[in-house]
Amino acid sequence: MPKGLAEIVGRHLAAAGMLIDSEPELALEHARYARSKAARVAVVREAAGLAAYHAGEWAEALSELRAARRMSHGAGHLAVMADCERALGRPERAIELAREAQGLSLSPDEAVELRIVAAGARRDMGQLDAAVVALQGDDLNEKRRDPWSARLFYAYADNLEAAGRTEEAVKWFLNAAQADDDNETDAAERAFDLSPQD
Repeated sequence: MPKGLAEIVGRHLAAAGMLIDSEPELALEHARYARSKAARVAVVREAAGLAAYHAGEWAEALSELRAARRMSHGAGHLAVMADCERALGRPERAIELAREAQGLSLSPDEAVELRIVAAGARRDMGQLDAAVVALQGDDLNEKRRDPWSARLFYAYADNLEAAGRTEEAVKWFLNAAQADDDNETDAAERAFDLSPQD
């Protein structure tokens, strides 16, 4: 890609990255423009996919992330792709992606995120006990404090509640609240709401 074009594409990608949380639709416009100029560059397709995901454009996100994955031959954003499949009403495909990932080397946070999405897919299919089991693993330990612990504990508690295991759900919502240093979840409130009131 010529230097001038690379700079333009880079500026649009930077703008998309800065706007993705606050103005996802505008971020997607920047990412789409970058894609129109550099569709054969994996990182551009990846950025377009993530921007589409944040803007709620599930089919577009899935298409872009698949393309990026083919180009880079990497694991890609499997949890995001699986979540798109769920949003498109295809939980069984989300579970297929989770199975496919078993042979790949994912980072611990990516692997946890994929388990959370797979559990959600199981729940979408009415498989409540399987959703609970999908989240179990060595890192589901109340003494652990990994960057993803609060999200994992919260998802586990939420699925326990859905499965009718309220007492265990309260315990795990409390664990999630203790692990949630940034107050990103409503775990404490959920635990309170589920606890017997005098």
